[in-house]
Amino acid sequence: MIKIVSLSQTKNKRKFIKEFIEFPKRLYIDEEKWVPWFNIDMRHILKKKHPFFLHSDGEFFLAEENSKTAGRICVVSNVRYQKEHDRKCAHFFFLDAGETKEIFKLLIEAAAEWAGNQGVEYFDGPMLFGGAYGSGLLIEGYDLPSPMTMMPYNYPYYRTMIEELGFFKLFDTYGTDISPNNFSPPEKIELFAKRVLEHGRFKVLEFKTKKEVLKKAEELLNMYNTTLADHPEDYPLTDKELAQLKKDLAPVAAPDLIKVLTYDEKVVGYLLAFADISPVLHRNMGKITIFGLIRMMRNLKRSNKVLFNGMGILPEYQRLGGNALLYHELSKTVRSRDFKIAKTVQINESTKLMLSDIRKLGAISETTHRVYTLKL
Repeated sequence: MIKIVSLSQTKNKRKFIKEFIEFPKRLYIDEEKWVPWFNIDMRHILKKKHPFFLHSDGEFFLAEENSKTAGRICVVSNVRYQKEHDRKCAHFFFLDAGETKEIFKLLIEAAAEWAGNQGVEYFDGPMLFGGAYGSGLLIEGYDLPSPMTMMPYNYPYYRTMIEELGFFKLFDTYGTDISPNNFSPPEKIELFAKRVLEHGRFKVLEFKTKKEVLKKAEELLNMYNTTLADHPEDYPLTDKELAQLKKDLAPVAAPDLIKVLTYDEKVVGYLLAFADISPVLHRNMGKITIFGLIRMMRNLKRSNKVLFNGMGILPEYQRLGGNALLYHELSKTVRSRDFKIAKTVQINESTKLMLSDIRKLGAISETTHRVYTLKL
């Protein structure tokens, strides 16, 4: 017999939280392409201490079969997202279960019932706190490792389970390969970018220490809302959410991989890249220990793979050479540190110009993540 239990109603919240965190580790124990979140971050969310819960609400569910955890799901009603996109919807995330249709069905039904009680009309997902935290169900690229926790990894049967329950596509996001042997901006773009820089109004700020990055962090984070908030997977983050995002990214941020574009000293664009340490994160299995941190720091410097998880420029500066500068910096960063592998993640299909541009420059599409919707 399968039983669905919610965090708000369970008598043993400590056990529930532990099982919610540990269940997927057992499910993916033999799958090195899957990367767990940090345990401390998961507890932060489950205890609703994340600043998201200052403006919106959510619930967590476990499926139990014969007194053992058999699945999990989270559902949130994001009022800021609803207002930004004029869409009465709730989102599900952290959906994990074995290849049993009944468990998927009961988890979805429990989460959808909670969503319906919030007065929404659509049930969308997988999504949590916007694109910065990864979104979508992996539907193409199962043979490739997850880019840290920037995009989710799941088994192929998840798609079958979701679609058989009546969900259909809302939108897709893409991951591409821009490794040095493929990605090569034409000489005319490189020359144009150099001329723009020589003109003097555009500058590219580069950093050597995290302290230097932190001095520009507020301006950089404010760019997030200006350039990404209206994207289908995003919404305007509050000041406290932006501060949390900064805190989340700080441990894996490498100063030399962060580039900021300015125009007459005003921040107008950015390029965020991260050295991929997915194998270490998988090995640590969500735990933060002294030895685990040492492995992380060591691999941040030694990794031969770089991930791009943020690139944008204010629209009014794009026709002044800003786009060419971003692609120039993208190419330069790919070739720095002798990276052998470079990937982009979370490029929404709605950003047709960017997708078209980077494909023309040699990017090869590799993975597709799909956000689904269900009419309640």
